[in-house]
Amino acid sequence: MWVGPAPMAMAEPWIEAIGLLAGVIGIFAWIPQIIQVWVHKRHDGISLTTFAVVSFALTLWLVYGILVDSFAMIAANIMTLSVIGAVILGVLRVRKSEVQTEEAHL
Repeated sequence: MWVGPAPMAMAEPWIEAIGLLAGVIGIFAWIPQIIQVWVHKRHDGISLTTFAVVSFALTLWLVYGILVDSFAMIAANIMTLSVIGAVILGVLRVRKSEVQTEEAHL
């Protein structure tokens, strides 16, 4: 027998669709950053500390989405964490390459 508040019902499909669309559109905001890092190998002005904090916040939103059973929130946060991960990996790759190049010139 269930004791306590009633389990939360999943949001209406059209509400989830709006959330999913917002998440997908939000992904497009990261594409220019990914291009700058991976294609042009530019990382100036990118704070990995900031990206780490944003990633932590998104992870908490992902957990929240799981707890409230929101497919849109779960999918949007997984997608966003993926593109942020791509930026972070790209920055680390470029910075490592620059350090190796500097060491080779010493």
